[in-house]
Amino acid sequence: MTGPPAQGRDAGLQPERTRLAWRRTTLACSVAAVLALRQALRGSGSPTEVVGTALIALIWLAFLGVAHRRMRALAAGRPPGLAPRAALAAVACTVALAVFAMAVIV
Repeated sequence: MTGPPAQGRDAGLQPERTRLAWRRTTLACSVAAVLALRQALRGSGSPTEVVGTALIALIWLAFLGVAHRRMRALAAGRPPGLAPRAALAAVACTVALAVFAMAVIV
């Protein structure tokens, strides 16, 4: 069975669902960053905690930048695919945020 040509494909609501998924992920990342920062601020104020807090904030801002660029790209009529570099940056930010948050909490 053959379908319509790829050029005439209607993306439907898929870009909107993907944009909403990026927003949920950004919200979850923000909550994790805020909880880690809150825990760090309640700590002893050691240099390690201060550096960890600064790194958490920088990683969070980097993730917000990647997510914002992707959400803007998804607003187009036919959005391009996610670049491998952007995907790697999003994954690296997520993993780094989790690692630094756990380091601050422990």
